[in-house]
Amino acid sequence: MPDESASGRTRPGNTASYRVAAALTGITNGNARTGTHERDPRTGCAKADGNHESGAKILKHDIRESPGGEARAHWIDRGTVAWRAGPAARHFLAFSANGGITCRDGDLRGVQGLIRLLPGALSEQQRRAWPHLAALPAFTVHPGDAELVREALRGQVVAGCRDGSGALTAATGVQIPGALDDLYATRALTEPLGPSLGSSGGSSEGIGTRLAVWAPTARKVELALHGPGPGGVHPMRRDDESGVWSVQGPPSWLGREYTYLVTVYSPEAGAVVTNEVTDPYGLAVTPDGGRSRLVDLDAAALKPPGWDELVKPPPVPQHRASIYELHVRDFSASDATVPPDLRGTYAAFADDRCQESAGMRELRALARDGLTHVQLLPVFDFATVPERKEDRTEPACDLAALPPDSEAQQECVARTAAEDSFNWGYDPLHYTVPEGSYATDPDERTRELRAMVAGLNRAGLRVVMDVVYNHAHSTGVLDPIVPGYYHRLLDDGAVATSTCCANTAPEHAMMGRLVVDSIVTWATRYKIDGFRFDLMGHHPKANLLAVRRALDALTLAKDGVDGRSILLYGEGWDFGEVAGGARFEQATQGNLAGTGIGTFTDRLRDAVRGGGPFDSDPRVQGFGSGLAGDPNGAPANGTPGERRARLAYYADLIRVGLTGNLAGHLLPSGSEVGYHGSPAGYTAAPGEAVTYVDAHDNETLFDALAYKLPQATPMADRVRMQVLSLATVLLSQGPAFVHAGSERLRSKSFDRDSYDSGDWFNRLLWDCEQGNGFGAGLPPRAANEAAWPYARPLLADPSLRPGCADIAAARARFGELLRIRASSPAFALGSAEEVRRRLTFPGSAEGVIAMHVDTSGLDPRWASVTVVFNATPSAQEQPLPQVAGREVAPHPVQAASDDPVVRESVFDPATGTLTVPGRTVAVFVSA
Repeated sequence: MPDESASGRTRPGNTASYRVAAALTGITNGNARTGTHERDPRTGCAKADGNHESGAKILKHDIRESPGGEARAHWIDRGTVAWRAGPAARHFLAFSANGGITCRDGDLRGVQGLIRLLPGALSEQQRRAWPHLAALPAFTVHPGDAELVREALRGQVVAGCRDGSGALTAATGVQIPGALDDLYATRALTEPLGPSLGSSGGSSEGIGTRLAVWAPTARKVELALHGPGPGGVHPMRRDDESGVWSVQGPPSWLGREYTYLVTVYSPEAGAVVTNEVTDPYGLAVTPDGGRSRLVDLDAAALKPPGWDELVKPPPVPQHRASIYELHVRDFSASDATVPPDLRGTYAAFADDRCQESAGMRELRALARDGLTHVQLLPVFDFATVPERKEDRTEPACDLAALPPDSEAQQECVARTAAEDSFNWGYDPLHYTVPEGSYATDPDERTRELRAMVAGLNRAGLRVVMDVVYNHAHSTGVLDPIVPGYYHRLLDDGAVATSTCCANTAPEHAMMGRLVVDSIVTWATRYKIDGFRFDLMGHHPKANLLAVRRALDALTLAKDGVDGRSILLYGEGWDFGEVAGGARFEQATQGNLAGTGIGTFTDRLRDAVRGGGPFDSDPRVQGFGSGLAGDPNGAPANGTPGERRARLAYYADLIRVGLTGNLAGHLLPSGSEVGYHGSPAGYTAAPGEAVTYVDAHDNETLFDALAYKLPQATPMADRVRMQVLSLATVLLSQGPAFVHAGSERLRSKSFDRDSYDSGDWFNRLLWDCEQGNGFGAGLPPRAANEAAWPYARPLLADPSLRPGCADIAAARARFGELLRIRASSPAFALGSAEEVRRRLTFPGSAEGVIAMHVDTSGLDPRWASVTVVFNATPSAQEQPLPQVAGREVAPHPVQAASDDPVVRESVFDPATGTLTVPGRTVAVFVSA
């Protein structure tokens, strides 16, 4: 996702950035001249500007008759409105139950009621709750009009003011989420929402159904039943304290399709409309999400065999987790050992015909090596892939026959991108419904996703789900139910889109509740073992803490789930309209220290790869890509002196990363390392830093090294640098995160943003005879064209395409690192105190990092473990006086390695010196 750490991706579809406001206003550049207002000849109403002369500060708004105007007043609780309205004799809220307030001839028309506003001020508590509004003037609702508040909120609301003569001087739409939360949330937070099953009013005919939706501003809500059986529209009852509408039904409703008919004032339309919507709390939908479906998740038909008796792999604490990021379709779409009808589906993980597929054999092998979790890119219901196979169109070209540096592949893929079977899935429609395009039949999505979870568990792997609650594909699912509530609005009433799509607002009570409820459902009903939050920094810290509390409350006895064993981590980036705590305390890297919730750390990633994800020249080198003694000649790398200084800084960033990014862990220099103006170390415990060097965003590690290593670097040395780079992740404290295929040199042909690049550029190839994906053609133009001049000569170079021996060597060394990680508590110390007490960094030569862990009293096998990362091309000696005279040997895994180079690593007991070959990670243990 877009930030300092990940590529911005612009996805297709309706992002609906319309103005959520009353159909009234739009600020233009007018001027106040000695109290005389400029008039808009279209409407006769005052134009708006904050400019003023002669000390008169007058804000004047262009009040339009068309919908889509601005909303600059903020009704933050039932009694308070924040608004920079300018001086006036009277301020008020005008409302109309059926909409229709317009401005004609310089005044408001169609007003049905008024709420008087008195001058006031925001309290300190209100300023803390609404920091982005803290500087605004405030007004309080006149006590005599308090009983009108609920009525006003169920229609169109306009904030206005008049001068002493009664002339209208300003008007604007009103943002109402704060008032709705104040009036309804306390009760609504405890009400069941969505479908719930129970007795049917005492009937003995079976399980009855209750459907409920929160729609406090609606004039009317009805349930529309569809599909087989009697249809019709059923009235729903409103609870005035909670704003929840509900209806009770008979057992015969189970299995039926349904929608809600919500009659509500729509700022987009400028009128009261009836929206037909799906259930945001629903558990099933029809293909492509057009209607919700009422299901019983306990029904046998929705469970794969053995679901209730599923035995999971033993849990591991977050700081010991090793996580493999995998896309459901990538896993099998290119695997010829999977039956064609099952490729790209959940069934490829679970069907009996797939248990000996190349992919499943490899996952089981990774689990045996020590991998603990698979993290799946989004598997909730998303918008951009047609769910029925017959509705999709795949590229028609012979892509494999085209030259490796051709533009033709990306042109062909682009022609069908919107209709093909591939998308990353970061475009949610229904948060708590499985995606249907991954099912062999979208109507079997629930059973098949559960079968996939079970299949991965049986392979020895627990399952993490990538969740995206920070935005929605469009405003079309949530906003029609409570217009202006579920999505975050900017100061003028526009929907914020800093995440790429329509941002949601989990700082609002009921959106925050939807996040928590959805997570609990995935944990309890689908047995998900962890959650990775996309753009977690767009959530309040309080929301993530509420998720953690809800998970921790789940028990095996009560819920069938040990909630405390569920991992929780995400992207703690800080950007957009919420940056710097502008609206709330965010769930960002530093803010989550001490919570146990993990965040991805970009520090080690940048230091190992070199540069950053948005470099104009992709050849900037890092510790793992040749900066240590293997310059590529690119001007972006600077002078020799600049390269040495950057290498020393990168080494310090990596050392901090190896500690789990602990705050205050002093390095040999005795100083704290910085990172873009912030401390490099920010966690309170090593489990709070998720360490990685590549992920689905940005170029794969192999592609980054292809850019950065000198072009003439032999493939064997490229493999060694790939392994060295991955070793900084796997041998660090805290959870280790690896992009699927990095262990086998996976390439996306330099595609840095492959979210919609089709199967071709996203291939995960288990058969080494097919290569690693490099040379698939120039990557798609939109996100990569600026890098084409760098990419083209590399793609055309056949020496940069690895063979089977190269891929096998990378995979074998990766497995060795996993086994080393799992062999000793040295790499899972667990607490900041233990890390500070046991982990040190002996002084090292340029381009070398040594890490020594004292495991005495902790590891029954060894008294210490020492790791030497030698990123230089030549052998290096590493003095280690603390083990002089002791019995020190290569780690048994490396001693038995079929890599002859790592076996050259030796220890001289007389001097306490370790000698490590070039481009090698060596691990030594002492008795």
